[in-house]
Amino acid sequence: MQQTEALDPQGLFGFWKNLTLIVIFITLTPIALGTSLFSLYSINKDVQVQQEIVQKAVNLIESPKSGVRVYASLPEEPKQISTTIVKVDARAEIVRAYLDRYESPLYTLADSLVTNADKYGLDYRLLTAIAQQESNLCKKIPYDTFNCWGWGIHSEGTLGFNSYQEGIETVSKGLKEAYIDKGYTTPELIMTKYTPSSPNGAWAKGVLSFMEEMQ
Repeated sequence: MQQTEALDPQGLFGFWKNLTLIVIFITLTPIALGTSLFSLYSINKDVQVQQEIVQKAVNLIESPKSGVRVYASLPEEPKQISTTIVKVDARAEIVRAYLDRYESPLYTLADSLVTNADKYGLDYRLLTAIAQQESNLCKKIPYDTFNCWGWGIHSEGTLGFNSYQEGIETVSKGLKEAYIDKGYTTPELIMTKYTPSSPNGAWAKGVLSFMEEMQ
């Protein structure tokens, strides 16, 4: 009888080692290939996304969408702020402030007082000062006469006007024609004809004082 040869332990170990390596190679190779392909796909996708972003940015500058403004620099023509200055006659404001201080009904007619003074060559303060002297700026006048200047008052009665405006125009014209044009050019001279009975020049002193308040 022939004897059965004993198995070589070294050969058996080598066999199983090689088999294990083959199994590991077969198992890991697809995984490695899949991972590599996925990485390449992700990188390619990122590149495409970046290209799309750049392309959109370029399109936005070349053809901006409605409601979106893109400036490479500041606008060529910046907005300007325009200023309108309204010139106001300081004399009218002086008279208005004076009338307001004494709560005179003539307050709203300050412009008319100055306009008529210019029209007839009078000091712009004269008519207001006479009204202060004669009627405390229209607060003490005969009822319904609108006569703040004691104009035309005599023993037979008192001259009346239909309005303060009519009174301003009538008295301004009367002072020009009956006084200034005839040489009565100062309050002292006007007094000698306007109210000659005024004691010690009180009327002229009062008018001058009120005119000085409007400087």
